[in-house]
Amino acid sequence: MKLPACCRSLTVKCLLLCCCAAIFISEAASAADSITSAPPAARAAELKHLLRQDCGACHGLTLNGGLGSPLTAQALADKPAAALVATVLQGRPGTAMPPWQAFMSEAEARWLIQQLQQGIKP
Repeated sequence: MKLPACCRSLTVKCLLLCCCAAIFISEAASAADSITSAPPAARAAELKHLLRQDCGACHGLTLNGGLGSPLTAQALADKPAAALVATVLQGRPGTAMPPWQAFMSEAEARWLIQQLQQGIKP
């Protein structure tokens, strides 16, 4: 069965609209994944203190490295954020890097990594 010309035109427009919507939704989801909202101010201060004191014990108080690798924006620039978050939460078995998931949520770890990759010092 062949559709009338007016219906074929409408079908093509609907398909184009659906494709555009799918692309928009995909881009919005990617953008949402890359931007992590800051925790409340008091919790952000706690996380920065943890970063400075606990992480700094191995990564250096200036985060330029020590027993652990540097946590500077330059050192983390080419590292995928998801892999860094996994390392923070799960640690690295067989190394001095402990898991921190008992002390922070995944969203908080993402926020800390984002802060570090942007070069923000604790």
